[in-house]
Amino acid sequence: MAELRNVCVYCGSNNGTSADYAEAATTLGRDIAEAGIRLIYGGGSIGLMGIVARTVLENGGQVTGIIPQFLKDREVMLGEASELVVTDDMHERKRIMFERADAFVALPGGIGTLEEVVEMMTWAQLDQHEKPILIANINGFWDPLVAQFKRMADDGYLRKDFLGEHVALPVRFCDTVDAVIPTLKEAVADLPQPALEESAGLM
Repeated sequence: MAELRNVCVYCGSNNGTSADYAEAATTLGRDIAEAGIRLIYGGGSIGLMGIVARTVLENGGQVTGIIPQFLKDREVMLGEASELVVTDDMHERKRIMFERADAFVALPGGIGTLEEVVEMMTWAQLDQHEKPILIANINGFWDPLVAQFKRMADDGYLRKDFLGEHVALPVRFCDTVDAVIPTLKEAVADLPQPALEESAGLM
């Protein structure tokens, strides 16, 4: 049985138009810290990214920020993170985030958030890892993505079990942020620890 030790959170570098998004980021950060899980994230100090990371730290948790040099130079890095890793480029950043994480969570965000979580789905679909991926569908933010997945499945471009209960891919959806950590713990517990360790060295 595997243990959830590190969770990677993808989310926006803006707060968004609804206060519910910032509230969800705060709740998730608190839950991560209280569960004794280390946050792995993109290293930024602004938007939902900054809210999650600061909340983890304020509640006694550990934070690893992974940020490319060009973003560090723009002074958007969260200097108070427990650990900071500066990479040469975005590709190295994503690789290290993948290697360090036992599971992935997507809060609301923009194109970068979408790209990161879909890449993890792609790697899972290609049998490159079994790490759980959870979409936190706050205020129905990701409903259009779910609809697109269903369209892909209906039109023959995606296995219909993609949206199933961990039938073939480790993708899950939840509508409340309170469900994130319990859902991930349950998903990780279904895996042997070697499955997480082996997939960490694939990319």
